[in-house]
Amino acid sequence: MILEKVDRNVIEPKITLVGAGPGDPDLLTLKGVKALATADVVLYDALVNEALLNYAPENAIKVYVGKRSDDESFSQKLVNKLMIDYALNYGHVVRLKSGDPFVFARGYEEVHVAESYNIPTEIVPGVSSALGVPGLQKIPMVYGNMSESFWVVTGTNAQGQISPDLYVAAKSNATIVVLMGIEKIKEIAQIFAAEGKANLPVAVIENGSSTEENVVVGIVDTIEELIEEKKLSSPALLVFGNVVSLHPQFNAIHEFYTIMAREEY
Repeated sequence: MILEKVDRNVIEPKITLVGAGPGDPDLLTLKGVKALATADVVLYDALVNEALLNYAPENAIKVYVGKRSDDESFSQKLVNKLMIDYALNYGHVVRLKSGDPFVFARGYEEVHVAESYNIPTEIVPGVSSALGVPGLQKIPMVYGNMSESFWVVTGTNAQGQISPDLYVAAKSNATIVVLMGIEKIKEIAQIFAAEGKANLPVAVIENGSSTEENVVVGIVDTIEELIEEKKLSSPALLVFGNVVSLHPQFNAIHEFYTIMAREEY
């Protein structure tokens, strides 16, 4: 038998999309750690905790590619190009994305581009901020008669406008998680108020799961004022629904309205 000599210098391109989770580096999955350990290049987003880069080999190339909602330094087209170029020239590229790669993260678009170049791809799911961040605050998505389902909706669509899905979601009794919506809180609150839900509990969680996390709990009618008072800003998510009343901060609100009701009576 004649054995062919293997050229160890041959580059084998591969792209792995890894969900980094919402911010706390301990929320990265074990499979994500293993992927980073074999990376030749890591392309990471703005909201990714840079502590995760320590899981990659010391000699791996680490490239910041922005992608905050207000950062246009790295267009999706440029990120796609960098991803392909690095894979073809260096080998295994780990595309480290905050949250989960397929939850408002354009993960499928990146997979589609990679496969158009016949580059093998792999997906490593991550903890989505939409579920993980409320969960860390002990806010369930479904609970008893309060909510039997949940929606995850973007507050602002690609055109910078309120998502039409929000108008539909506000009509339901489901828990509604709104991503990328804090800048349009006034308009979003008006949508819920128009459905007779001015007293619906709302939570706003800024920098969820990180050491800079801030939480505000209120109702639709007052949430804009509370956000301004506490100076909360992006990145933050909004949770609308009766399940928010289970949060400890809501006790004071409940007691206040109970007292007011008694006085009026």
